[in-house]
Amino acid sequence: MTHKGHIGFAAALVTAGLLLTACDSGAEKPAAQDSQAESVPPSAATEPSSESPAADSGDGGAAPAEGDVTAPGTELKVGDRAVLPFEYTSDKKGTIAVTVTAIEKGTESDMAAFGDKAKGMTPYFIKMKVENVGGTDLSYASLKLDGELEGGSGTGVILIGGLPGKCDSETAPREFTTKGASYESCSLSATKTAPVVAAAFDEGDAYSDSPVTWAR
Repeated sequence: MTHKGHIGFAAALVTAGLLLTACDSGAEKPAAQDSQAESVPPSAATEPSSESPAADSGDGGAAPAEGDVTAPGTELKVGDRAVLPFEYTSDKKGTIAVTVTAIEKGTESDMAAFGDKAKGMTPYFIKMKVENVGGTDLSYASLKLDGELEGGSGTGVILIGGLPGKCDSETAPREFTTKGASYESCSLSATKTAPVVAAAFDEGDAYSDSPVTWAR
């Protein structure tokens, strides 16, 4: 599993695989994308969102695939804990536990930082606790969960970064190197259509087509 790109404290918005960047003479602005913007070259870093519905695990719990790892396709509820394989880089990989603690609906005005291309979008704040289960060095790694609509489809909008004070996208602290270490973070999702009803972990070959999901 490879990590998904993140842009420090900046934020970026992607829709339909196209890019528009807002600029001014002040601080760095978020980037926004929609179908009216110019195309991103194939080499540009993008972040795929889950488009596949999660398979039913049958018991709604964290069914193990190997040992204590939660099986691909497991359907959980907000508040449930999943144990997942994690690879941020080739030298930062191990096993983590993720508990989605809330999926909160924001307001359209929260998206102002993303510029005009975000007009009409409603944000959702996917809040989580991340634990180091394997005890490997995962310091400064980051994790993003994707929002899903009813039926398991993706939102069609990819957001990188967060909204300070609303949805703080955190990296793991320097001390995230031992078993039991933990931190809290938030993944930002947005939609112009139906509401976000679930969060999805879809990183790595085993989970890309059959993510672990947490329903609201």
